[in-house]
Amino acid sequence: MDSLFDLNIKGNAPLAERMRPRSLDEFVGQEHIVGKGSMLRRAILTDRLGSCIFYGPPGCGKTTLAEIIAGTTGSDFVQLNAVSSGVADAKRVIEDAKHNLELYGRRTYLLLDECHRWNKAQSDSMLAAIEKGYIVFIGSTTENPNVNMTRAIVSRCRIFEFKKLSPDDVRKALLRAAADKERGLGNLDLTITNKALEHFVWAADGDLRNALNALEMAALTTDPDSDGKIVIDLTAAQQSIQKKAMSVDEGMYYDMLSAFCKSLRGSDSDAAIYWAERLIHAGCDPLSIARRTVVHSAEDVGMADPRALTVAVSALVALKNLGMPEGKIPLYEAIIYVCEASKSPSVIKALEAAEELVEKHKDDDVPLAVRDTHYAGAPQTGYKYPHDFGGWVEQSYLPESLEGAEIYRPSSNGEEKNLVRAKKIRKNKG
Repeated sequence: MDSLFDLNIKGNAPLAERMRPRSLDEFVGQEHIVGKGSMLRRAILTDRLGSCIFYGPPGCGKTTLAEIIAGTTGSDFVQLNAVSSGVADAKRVIEDAKHNLELYGRRTYLLLDECHRWNKAQSDSMLAAIEKGYIVFIGSTTENPNVNMTRAIVSRCRIFEFKKLSPDDVRKALLRAAADKERGLGNLDLTITNKALEHFVWAADGDLRNALNALEMAALTTDPDSDGKIVIDLTAAQQSIQKKAMSVDEGMYYDMLSAFCKSLRGSDSDAAIYWAERLIHAGCDPLSIARRTVVHSAEDVGMADPRALTVAVSALVALKNLGMPEGKIPLYEAIIYVCEASKSPSVIKALEAAEELVEKHKDDDVPLAVRDTHYAGAPQTGYKYPHDFGGWVEQSYLPESLEGAEIYRPSSNGEEKNLVRAKKIRKNKG
């Protein structure tokens, strides 16, 4: 039973905190991992979930699902943040968890927010407790754990990738919060215009926490009209979420985005800059334009000018750090570079070819010559070290069934023509 102090804290918590789903049935989004009949849902309901890592963008439900798991299974739930906690905090949680497991048979779920921020020593302090089952570890991160976390932890956890919430998910949650009289804004005489609602949904870009906090800000700062009604219109929505509404409809927005992408691919820097400026002027997030530029630098320029990817990624980083309007300068430099660079679709074609071959040959054996030999008793594979032969030696690296397969086919455009010659030379040597 909550004390008076607990009720005061909960009553003054932000709307996003008050409206956290309390069960799997209330949980919004992530149907691909917690939908009806999914493996994760079954594991939660049968209390068979092991240690895992939730990886995805902010405001998509990672922490909420961890809390639901602990509540559904009747286990203890402890939450730490990797930024502010260390080895001592982890050891204290582990000792308490071990004590509760031994005396009461009750498991402990440890949610570690921003888990990618822990170094190797901090991560290693968890390993024994995870292996012995003293705790069920749930890491929450916005960064790719395969890149930003220690292998020892990742290898002991299942990784579940969360997606940003769909517009329908955000819309559903906003309407629920506006109507909920126990935890939401249902006790206010509140009306949200359709334009305001759609702006909250669009501006939040899948971040439900952002959308709910903006809705609460608008509701609490909008004066009632003469009838006592609080009407949240588009202006109030824009001011509360600090993002300009798109000045074009959805169809026009996607048409302009398509024109921008096709201008990049078609090497028309004048058109690409024009459409980029039109998009920004209409309210498009410049980071979206920068991300598209990065994609096209690899998809359409690719190996014909590998520097294009470096320029585009640098522009994305610069835009994030500089903000607007200064960030537009490196962004437009990248757009011009990608447009004017030689073009080759060989990277995307190689990707598609590799995906197709892996689907057909996913169980083929690794050739003996290139198998791992870094363990005791490893067989002699006959591997030829290329540097002993001047940098290249004929040798099979693909499975026997794919001998001679050509997945990457360089074009004769830009710098890639040098790769064509190199491949021909190696083939002739063979």
